[in-house]
Amino acid sequence: MITPKDKRHLISLSFIICQLLFSTALLCSCDDIFTPADENTRQEDAMYEESEYAHGLLMYGYDRLPYLTTTVTDIATDDAVTNLKTSNYLNMATGTWASDNNPMSVWDNCKDGIQYINKFFTIVDKVKWAPSAASKQQMFIDRLKGEAFGLRAVFYYYLLQAHGGYADDGQLYGVPLLTTPEDGSSDFNLPRASFADCVKQIFADCDSAMFYLPIDYDDIDTEDEIPAKYKALGANVSNYNLVYGVKAKNLMSGRSAEAIKAQVALLAASPAFRDQSGVTSADAAKLCADVLKRIGGMDGFDPTGNIWYKNKNKLEPSASEMPEILWREDRHKNATQERENFPPTLYGQGRVNPSQNLVDAFPMRNGRPISDPKSGYDPKNPYANRDLRLADNILYNGTVFRKTEIITGTYPKVTDQGVVEYEDNINYGAYSTQTGYYLKKLLRDDVSPLSSSLIEQQHIYTRIRYTEIFLAYAEAANDAWGPKADPTGVGYTAYDVIKAIRTRAGLGKDEFGRDLPEGDAYLEECAGDQAKMTNLIRNERRLELCFENKRFWDLRRWLLPLDEPVKGMRIDRNEETGELTYTIIDVEKRVYDNSYQCYGPIPKSEVLKWSNLKQNRGWN
Repeated sequence: MITPKDKRHLISLSFIICQLLFSTALLCSCDDIFTPADENTRQEDAMYEESEYAHGLLMYGYDRLPYLTTTVTDIATDDAVTNLKTSNYLNMATGTWASDNNPMSVWDNCKDGIQYINKFFTIVDKVKWAPSAASKQQMFIDRLKGEAFGLRAVFYYYLLQAHGGYADDGQLYGVPLLTTPEDGSSDFNLPRASFADCVKQIFADCDSAMFYLPIDYDDIDTEDEIPAKYKALGANVSNYNLVYGVKAKNLMSGRSAEAIKAQVALLAASPAFRDQSGVTSADAAKLCADVLKRIGGMDGFDPTGNIWYKNKNKLEPSASEMPEILWREDRHKNATQERENFPPTLYGQGRVNPSQNLVDAFPMRNGRPISDPKSGYDPKNPYANRDLRLADNILYNGTVFRKTEIITGTYPKVTDQGVVEYEDNINYGAYSTQTGYYLKKLLRDDVSPLSSSLIEQQHIYTRIRYTEIFLAYAEAANDAWGPKADPTGVGYTAYDVIKAIRTRAGLGKDEFGRDLPEGDAYLEECAGDQAKMTNLIRNERRLELCFENKRFWDLRRWLLPLDEPVKGMRIDRNEETGELTYTIIDVEKRVYDNSYQCYGPIPKSEVLKWSNLKQNRGWN
């Protein structure tokens, strides 16, 4: 027997429909409200007549998009820890990760989203979106249908990433595939589809989204720009812009669907999945190249893309779009990230503490890793002559931020007013750093999180950045063909991409921006060795995308250890000489089992309910 708990998706959907019906009723006159209809009920058919009601199903799909807007998952990796002792991610990383205790699970959220989308597909062709104009009616149907296909692709992508894996039978599985809404007569005891079949379904949904949607939502000026099929129905410029114009920005578009397809291909071609995914690195590289062709390949590489969050003028609502950002959420004016992550002396809670592991991953300005004898790294002056991205992303001891010196060592800071401060010191208080570092990336220095003098500013939350796609291309192309090969003739190689990224970061230049005699010699060394280039590409991805909730998933798909202990930096000062002593310290153990936790679990409650739902091996 199907219990109410088993029908979670159905109940949730019914609740949403009731909410939509109630909201619609509020728009009616008092007579309409208090005069009962013939049966005093409203059925699903009401959606066909009321487009706002029907559109709500699609909007609830958008509401469940699994993109994160704050830095949270990095604290479960070797890149950071948190001083929030009640954090689910902290508990997970230190030994509590289980199939019935999984902060990384997206099972319920994405399954709900798929249910709403599948239900929307059953009504989209029947709704009177614009009954007075055949052209508008068809354009709305096409756009909304395309959005729905794209959203469903996102949900399945995140389900694969979080829950795909090998079962005890040696087969690589994804999740159950549902393309129609579940109802009371549905068979809920469905087996997991193969990972490869899930990828095929996502690809098909992305292709459908690209078929129905424009590449971008932009206003047009002349009827010559209207697609022939809509022009034949009598579409004019005004109607076209109403449906496909700039007001639809940030909805699912053809461009974003194309990028999602490329992301899925990279996941499927990664070491953790490639053996049974049906996707090769060459496939992934070609799909990434398709996305990059839209911006002219390397010609579209944004020279300031790594610091988009610092381009304050472009963060304002009146600003034009940033060339770095492929797809994003709407702008939000707040102080949330700053309140959570500013150091205590700036009235923040210092929640995300970057690790020494990550700091050590930033090379010297000459491009060489600090472990390279030729790098010039000085452990007694560890932040000198480092990759400029270190200072962009991380607040380290002595950094001046918002006109305030941040002292993370064990010694006090004396302000100009003679006040002795310890708040930012390592392990000083509940909001102080545990690693000797504070987060800087994504934070605006013109925000004040103090409630008595609150200053909020606009923020952009990216869903897909072009740098991510460039890095995906480099990773796949190098894996398929090597650092400098271009068999498809796209006009650039993995080497070209990494060179552009490192040049943008200022590597191979001195502190005055002048080219070093040897240039970026380390890059040239890696260009002659595919394995070295693989490691370099992975490190560049780590640096470029740090604190964007990518590291956890990258470690897993690369089959790299999850249990690297997190290090920090303790800095003591000799009170007589003023000399600083730097000591790397152990901060937090990571308790993961690398033998199976590279694949996340299916929720235990689901496996217990449904006998056909295989669990990934190692999980109970």
